[in-house]
Amino acid sequence: MIVFIASTATWGTLFYFSKTKSIPAYGGEYIEGIVGQPVYINPILSQSNDVDADLVQLAYSGLLKYDSAGNIISDLAENYEISEDKTAYTFHLKKNVTWHDGQPFTANDILFTVNLISDPSYKSPLRSNWQGIETEVVDDSTIIFRIKTPYAGFLNNLTFGILPKHIWEAVEPENFHLNELKLEPIGTGPYKYNSFQKDSKGNIISYKLIANSNYFEGKPYISKITFNFYIDEAQALDAFNRKEIMGINSLSSQKLNQIKNKKSSLIHQFRIPRYFSVFINQNKSVALANDEVREALSYATDRQEIIEKVLDKNGEPVYSPFLPGMIGYKEDLEHKGFNLEKSIETLEKNKWTKGEDGFRSKDGVPLQFNLVTTDWDELAQTAEILKSQWEKAGIKVNISTYSISDVQQNYIRPREYEALLFGQVMGADPDPYSFWHSSMKKDPGLNLSLFGSSETDKLIEDGRIEFDTEKRSESYVDFQKELEKESSAIFLYSPLYIYPVNKSVQGLDIKTLILPSKRFCNVNYWYIKTKRVQK
Repeated sequence: MIVFIASTATWGTLFYFSKTKSIPAYGGEYIEGIVGQPVYINPILSQSNDVDADLVQLAYSGLLKYDSAGNIISDLAENYEISEDKTAYTFHLKKNVTWHDGQPFTANDILFTVNLISDPSYKSPLRSNWQGIETEVVDDSTIIFRIKTPYAGFLNNLTFGILPKHIWEAVEPENFHLNELKLEPIGTGPYKYNSFQKDSKGNIISYKLIANSNYFEGKPYISKITFNFYIDEAQALDAFNRKEIMGINSLSSQKLNQIKNKKSSLIHQFRIPRYFSVFINQNKSVALANDEVREALSYATDRQEIIEKVLDKNGEPVYSPFLPGMIGYKEDLEHKGFNLEKSIETLEKNKWTKGEDGFRSKDGVPLQFNLVTTDWDELAQTAEILKSQWEKAGIKVNISTYSISDVQQNYIRPREYEALLFGQVMGADPDPYSFWHSSMKKDPGLNLSLFGSSETDKLIEDGRIEFDTEKRSESYVDFQKELEKESSAIFLYSPLYIYPVNKSVQGLDIKTLILPSKRFCNVNYWYIKTKRVQK
């Protein structure tokens, strides 16, 4: 009898599963660990802090956004038209979109946000993209952008999050960075602010968001998303191994083998348009102002050793800011590959002679410089390998590591470094303007090598206005040739972005990742709970 009952139950279960299918259900909480702290959860200020960018991605929406394949698609926009001469962009907005506080979203919110970005008083990193652009509100659901000259990457500029005018218009510029709204965002995104906790020292230790039931693309499946913040990667990984968190925002290659619960984890790995480089400030170093010194440094750099020792082979060498798959990338472009003999020959030919200590000098000028980087393990290790490589050529290197905030505020912004080991993310469009045009040499520009001439500026500008892919690529190839001649930066590697997540979290259908924060591009479709329905 017992056998009969058991077999009947088994048959019944099999029959049920054969006639039903599993689909996402509402509910559950996703908890992710992040190294760092939120500072400005504000879409016009978040570009310099990955933590801020992550939270902005969840709380805010833009006119356009990137889908899971890295393509630009509509977000708050219902549709848009581009004029024949490519200088006018007319956007028609989705109807019945509301802010998290229930107020209606309109085109005036977009105009308000653009005006803040354009105003230097608000110090937005996006400001350089909005100079000379006219914005006109036609009605509550129609807005027009007019640019003076065609720009092939303009649609990418429209992916920033929109701020609510009715909330922010009373905030003066001098209080903009201090207002409590910087940590309590009100947006139109899939998740809305709920609460955060601080420790006794004032550090935020956790931050909770809840699903926006009125989200215009439909209520997200996961009810709550909580972020726990950690001082370093080791703490985040320990929490992941103890199952206190279900994911880590980013994990370095060397830590992969330290994941203990691999059977219950899925390790997502993505190529993203990011590279790390040594940016050289010739204005701060007599030695580095010499062309042959920068050339010798390039020849003395063994990128493959760094990739093997620091990235555990999870990356690829780079020799310019244009990465595989980008418009302008050319595999056979000439570059200074690793050649220690060539490095030594270059220095000796130019009379940089070795002293008793093994380091070189010329006319009383020692061949040495200071290399600044962050205290992130990956970059600190990279710096030590570079020091060892370069010293084989007789070049003395002093390394200084600081927190990311120290590097940004005290070194990058005032350009107070001789050489800087740092990373840059190009984004979806290969336009190098913000990073390599001469007008971007000063903060908030990101030209960290203070590179540029009228010739290279024109090549960048020509590429920006060219919609023909082949012609645009030609401009960027010519630009790279000039950049290679100057050796203003020593490009090192592009690492894979590693994102470990518990297998219980499903729906992460990401094929191309434009920026780390865009891993949440389809977060409203992620799910933890399931239910069965008839086939």
